[in-house]
Amino acid sequence: MLKRLLLSFIFVSLANPAFAATGGLFGDLFGNHSSIERSAVASGHLLITIDISEQSMVVQDDDGVIYTWDVSTGRPGHATPKGTFRPIRMNEIWYSSKYENAPMPWSIFFHGGYAIHGTTDVKHLGHVASHGCVRLDPKNAKALYDLVDQVGMGNVKIQLVG
Repeated sequence: MLKRLLLSFIFVSLANPAFAATGGLFGDLFGNHSSIERSAVASGHLLITIDISEQSMVVQDDDGVIYTWDVSTGRPGHATPKGTFRPIRMNEIWYSSKYENAPMPWSIFFHGGYAIHGTTDVKHLGHVASHGCVRLDPKNAKALYDLVDQVGMGNVKIQLVG
């Protein structure tokens, strides 16, 4: 009974966006490198900058940085495209038709089949590891997805540099 109660508490807590935004049960102890300067977007625009050489993402609005996170981008032979893009579609869950139906939660597609999305392979965040997509911790991918949904895809610019 106690085990079931504890598991229910953990599940409900993890599902709460405010709880996830504060770092959850363990905060930054296990490599969750999110930083939140403000809880809401002050303007109607977002700039998402992914630095491929640093394996990092910065999300900002007109007033400054909202989030900074570690990412994983394309490993050798699977380059992540560089340039400036806008989101073209969003899916809460997508399964890769190219890579064994791999789950891609909280996908924000920005160039053909390339997307920013959550990954279960969080141990490789901060290092190249993907087949070209930009991978995030699932909690961070959901936070980004929600922000993009809030401001609208047309008000979001995605820059891939480095």
